[in-house]
Amino acid sequence: MGRRFLSLFAAVSFLSSVVAIWVGAAGAAEIQSLQIVGRNGVHPFTVELAVTPEEKAKGLMFRRELPEGRGMLFDFRTEQEITMWMQNTYISLDMIFIRADGRILRIAENTEPLSTRIVPSGGPARAVLEVIAGTSRKLGLAAGDRVIHPMFGTGR
Repeated sequence: MGRRFLSLFAAVSFLSSVVAIWVGAAGAAEIQSLQIVGRNGVHPFTVELAVTPEEKAKGLMFRRELPEGRGMLFDFRTEQEITMWMQNTYISLDMIFIRADGRILRIAENTEPLSTRIVPSGGPARAVLEVIAGTSRKLGLAAGDRVIHPMFGTGR
């Protein structure tokens, strides 16, 4: 019984450490789930929310990796023209621009790391979901697909 308890304790401690490291790397950003519903099915993601000006300014800067199925969701609160860039961002990303109704407006695939080149939304958008480069193509995501998340009045 003692060994089982120690093994279970060690496993729980390890998992807690992994979560703490990932959350710590993200700062204090809240972590939530979202799904994208497209022609190839439903695709779940775990995302960090970037809501405050500081969170949005930092974004995914200085990260050296981003696991598949993870991302950052930037909330701009109202539909507007949005511009992003990759300054101090070491990993290539797909930027998914999302309308207020949760529909994907545009996807900028394989953005250039460490670039100050502007990446525009191409129309009014409420939010941007950043995921590891290649995700959109791999999952067959496209303009018009629906993002399920409370930010868009969908989901929990």
